Amino acid sequence: MTYTDLDLEQSHIRGIETSAETALHRGLKARHITMIAIGGAIGTGLIIGTGKALAQAGPGAIFISYSIVGFVVFLVMAALGEMAAWLPMSAGFTGYASRFCDPSLGFALGWTYWIKYIIVTPNQLTAAAIVIQFWLPRDRVNPGVWITIFLVAIICINYFGIRFFGEFEFWLSSFKVIVIIGVIILTLVIAAGGADGDPRGFRYWNDPGAFRPYIATGSWGKFLGFWSTMVTATFAYLGTELVGVTVGEAQNPRKTIPRAIRLTFYRIVLFYCISILLIGMCVPYNSELLSFASKDPSKAGNANASPFVVAIKLANIRALDHILNACILVFVFSAANSDLYIASRTLYGLASDGAAPAIFRKTNNKGVPLYSLGASACFALLAYLNVSDDSKNVFSHFVNLTTIFGLMTWISILVTHIWFVRGRRAQGLTNDMMPYTAPFGLAGSYGALAMCCLIALTKNFDVFVGNWSTKYPTFITGYLGIPIFLLLIGGHKVWTKSKGVRPHECDFYTGKDVIDREEEEFLAAQAVMLEAKPESKGAIFYRRFVSWLL
Repeated sequence: MTYTDLDLEQSHIRGIETSAETALHRGLKARHITMIAIGGAIGTGLIIGTGKALAQAGPGAIFISYSIVGFVVFLVMAALGEMAAWLPMSAGFTGYASRFCDPSLGFALGWTYWIKYIIVTPNQLTAAAIVIQFWLPRDRVNPGVWITIFLVAIICINYFGIRFFGEFEFWLSSFKVIVIIGVIILTLVIAAGGADGDPRGFRYWNDPGAFRPYIATGSWGKFLGFWSTMVTATFAYLGTELVGVTVGEAQNPRKTIPRAIRLTFYRIVLFYCISILLIGMCVPYNSELLSFASKDPSKAGNANASPFVVAIKLANIRALDHILNACILVFVFSAANSDLYIASRTLYGLASDGAAPAIFRKTNNKGVPLYSLGASACFALLAYLNVSDDSKNVFSHFVNLTTIFGLMTWISILVTHIWFVRGRRAQGLTNDMMPYTAPFGLAGSYGALAMCCLIALTKNFDVFVGNWSTKYPTFITGYLGIPIFLLLIGGHKVWTKSKGVRPHECDFYTGKDVIDREEEEFLAAQAVMLEAKPESKGAIFYRRFVSWLL
């Protein structure tokens, strides 16, 4: 890829912003990045979404599916981390796709990712209103009231700048981690019989069983049940890749990004796999409470639908369902807040990469891209569709649509990493020259790519069984993202006549000197600060023993 002299004179290298009017501020510290990484993955998908999956497929199925998708997520994150550590671009992973693979891929990736998050943001605001209905039904307080309060709050938090946002999200994400740890301890106590004197162990894995047949009978039905939960697992993990959006605002990104990648893997194992295993020990898949919550739309968005609440009720523990519902409300608010942030930075990245109007890369004195934030916030008004009862189906289809867009994002990141590795090998950049390399290299990216493609193509396989007249809307929203993505790539190629980047043509160095200089200045300032004020014992203890968790 070539860059014009005019671009350089304007201190704007495509994908890397350096001028005061367009540059983001590097206000995210290491602890912010690591917590935002896991905070993006911990949400209602784990606390609530697992209930429907457990009722549909059984505890063994969801434990396997969440473990498989969790490993795929780690491979995606590692691939992204290798590129981000080498060149932390303001444009994020859309910039990597344009520079190292194909400008048309970067164009399509950026716009579909933005579409995904302008849909998810109002969906999260809607979810927050539904969570409150656990205490105040909609006939007493219109959900539009809560939507307005949360919308104003997240816009203000994003407007105050990256330092405020990073600190706010750090504490919200820390709260999520503490809640999940508490839930893990609670389910362990229940499974061991500490709550009601009934040690369950793996009783429910034998009766009613670890796998529940779905659509068909016998072993084939059990396999279909397992595969149907791959979509639930994928939706639960969507958002972990948002580390690729934060690289333009990360301090010392060559150190903080790889660390966030590694810690994400350990946290996925701890928070997801262990909690899924334990909830399968506490709740049988044929529990009437579980099936009632998953089938009743009025209970699908709050603590009533959570399998953890079902475990609490089966163990006869009082009041905890209200506490968990309050925690879910915090989870959803945090998700809405970070989703608006991602939407605004994705649009900013598109403008920085030359794929959106230049006005969207302008920032204020706090480094906030106001025009991108304003445009993204306008779409959050879609949440007011929830004021009508008839709109619930619309938002269920929106969730289906965001899942396929999320898979397209993972696929694009993996394809870009494959081209990146091919390019650096062609130009003699060895592993020891890289700040960070993906542990499983090209093999890991190829394997994860195959799995993502398989899930994307089969994610709504059940629509082909039964009455088509009632299922075609699910088919459309389930697969619409694929033709949209391909049309964006094809349309961009026809309009710009762009070509894919060949391995020996990959531009690994333009703008790298700017990042190197920023890193040197940051490390020098840190050294002076440490010399003037040595690190306290509390800070050392946190860094060595607690920071992997919080």
